[in-house]
Amino acid sequence: MSVLVLIEATEGSIKKSSIEAACYAKAVATQTNAPVSALVVGDASETEIQTLGKFGIEKAYFLEGESFKRFAIGPVSVALAKAAKSTSANVIIGAKSNLSDAVLPRTTAALQASMTTNVVSLPSTSGGFEVKRSIFTGKAFATVKLEADIKVLSVKKNAIDLTESPVSIQVEKLEVSLSDADNSVKVTGQEKANAEISLPEADIVVSGGRGLKGPENWGLVTDLAKTLHAATGCSKPVSDLDWRPHHEHVGQTGIKVSPNLYIAIGISGAIQHIAGINSSKVIVAINKDPEAPIFKVADYGIVGDAFEVVPKLTEALSKI
Repeated sequence: MSVLVLIEATEGSIKKSSIEAACYAKAVATQTNAPVSALVVGDASETEIQTLGKFGIEKAYFLEGESFKRFAIGPVSVALAKAAKSTSANVIIGAKSNLSDAVLPRTTAALQASMTTNVVSLPSTSGGFEVKRSIFTGKAFATVKLEADIKVLSVKKNAIDLTESPVSIQVEKLEVSLSDADNSVKVTGQEKANAEISLPEADIVVSGGRGLKGPENWGLVTDLAKTLHAATGCSKPVSDLDWRPHHEHVGQTGIKVSPNLYIAIGISGAIQHIAGINSSKVIVAINKDPEAPIFKVADYGIVGDAFEVVPKLTEALSKI
């Protein structure tokens, strides 16, 4: 019996959401008095993998091969299932991401496990194995009971605090044999967004809408974002008008975010946009229309002209 966590690394660094998943895995392992190990996919050096020891990971497996560096779904799914069998894992954990959304269900099927997503709290094991998950784009919670011998959990971003539990970590290579079927879909290339901070991983997001009147005024958003070390986003109409690239579109049909702080500038608050930001811990809205729907979901609202408010806000924050 043990706990296994899927860790994703990009550009040599482990993703923050994966570190959150590692902390969650360590807490679950502590609850059940079980060892905890990790499977690392992506591009990370052994030195970077060693840092998982700070968060309680006792053993980490790494994978060699271009398929694993490029997050190929088939090979990663096979590797995760093998790691689970090798460690006798009865709880498998991953941070909610594009990769885990594809890999965890495949692993669940391969191991005949039970799975749930958007987990926001540690399991209750007093009467089985129950977890609380976020539903309806963060508007409600559901309690789910997993009854299979093996449980697979996808943890919601920013739902778990980073807690260090330093241990000595052992790092070793996991050998995985892949068939032609496992490689039936191959990643032939990748085009990365130019943003300095990944939108799905960001703790702070600053977004703009049509209230900014044109792409020439987007400096209001980027200047504030740089001051806050934040990622930038936009509403769907803005990306449709080609004011901003489509990978910055936040909403139901774009990227769903769950930062600690979301600042909406000149965004009216269409229901599709709200669906993409509901999981944010704090929402701040800046809009000159006091009847804008965004104020109904905002924790803090500023009724005023963005062209007057935002520069003053950026200036004040830059002095902190």
